[in-house]
Amino acid sequence: MSVELKNNTTEYTYAAEKAAVNVKSKPVYDFFKRVFDIIFSLLAIGFLAIPMAVVAVIICIDSPVASPIYVQERIGKNGKKFKFYKFRSMVANAEGMLDDLLDKNEMEGPVFKIKDDPRITRVGRFIRKTSIDELPQLLNILKGDMSFVGPRPPLPREVEQYTEYQMGRLSVTPGLTCYWQIQPRRNDLSFDEWLSLDFMYIEKRNILVDLGIILRTFGAVLGMEGV
Repeated sequence: MSVELKNNTTEYTYAAEKAAVNVKSKPVYDFFKRVFDIIFSLLAIGFLAIPMAVVAVIICIDSPVASPIYVQERIGKNGKKFKFYKFRSMVANAEGMLDDLLDKNEMEGPVFKIKDDPRITRVGRFIRKTSIDELPQLLNILKGDMSFVGPRPPLPREVEQYTEYQMGRLSVTPGLTCYWQIQPRRNDLSFDEWLSLDFMYIEKRNILVDLGIILRTFGAVLGMEGV
């Protein structure tokens, strides 16, 4: 499914407003989506176990002062907190350095992003560019904290700044990939545009939409469109 946010902002704004007010219950879709998540996360973990172990070793060699797996608190469906896993791509004291970087934030709204973040390590820049850093989230998918497709799970400090309208993006299970993730130059989108894409997904979500996003994610990864 092709998404051209810049050319059709009105449609996505409407979808966002509608979804924020009324999220349709889809029990059959939710059941099959969960079955898909369990089967394919197990297969992916089994297939990628050795490559992931190699990545962990490389991270330790490049930056040996902390664990290669970074565990962070995130907010899931209906505001539930969970432990979120990533390969560590930043220096060990990255959170402590954040306050000194807030004035350089390039995103509007509650999200923090800068293109040349000085906290990112040499290996971290590569695994972010290729999205390898996201692979440990297969464990989150297997556990049920996340799904393969859904809005990206926010940080608690971001949710604390949400308006009631923005809280609507927490009405479904967060995902490894989403409409925002497959956008060309996704980090140039504003938070409002990102939010509109999430609400569009919440309204339109079904198996075919999910499969389309997953297929396009492979293209985004191969094009190294990560941070």
